[in-house]
Amino acid sequence: MLSERELAFIAIHKDSYPSVYKFVCRRVESAHVAEEIAADVFRVVWQKWVDDSRPDLAYLLTIARNLVGNAYRSRDRRQALQEKLRTTAVQRFGDDSENVAVQEAMERLREKDRDILQLAYWDDLGISDIAAVLQCSESAAKVRLHRARAAFRKHMPAGADPTTEKMGV
Repeated sequence: MLSERELAFIAIHKDSYPSVYKFVCRRVESAHVAEEIAADVFRVVWQKWVDDSRPDLAYLLTIARNLVGNAYRSRDRRQALQEKLRTTAVQRFGDDSENVAVQEAMERLREKDRDILQLAYWDDLGISDIAAVLQCSESAAKVRLHRARAAFRKHMPAGADPTTEKMGV
């Protein structure tokens, strides 16, 4: 049986989620990111909600705006890091090297594919450790790594040698 607090929260979520989602969706690059941020808005509300007053839409949208800002900063830091890695590869190996091709292929990957490849090759983790970091089963980690490798190969230029040593740029 649900408590009064839980029932009230469900009502807030049901009434407000569409507005929060639309607000976030107009400000981010994908529906997937918008869904994550909108869900986080309600996580924050649940964690901070202490009294019986019902949070209004303005409060929810303020939380959403702050979370969107966090997402922008995170994206900008990630892009700056990728650019720094590419620049370092160009300086060390030249513009036409396979190391640069690796960096460019990594940039084109989805974030979750890039993350699992970095865990496997840059952080040198085994499947069991990758599974623990990703909070999934070992078989799921193997499948994800296999798919990420296949996606990586698709982004490598023809004739390039995407060996695992090259991924450690």
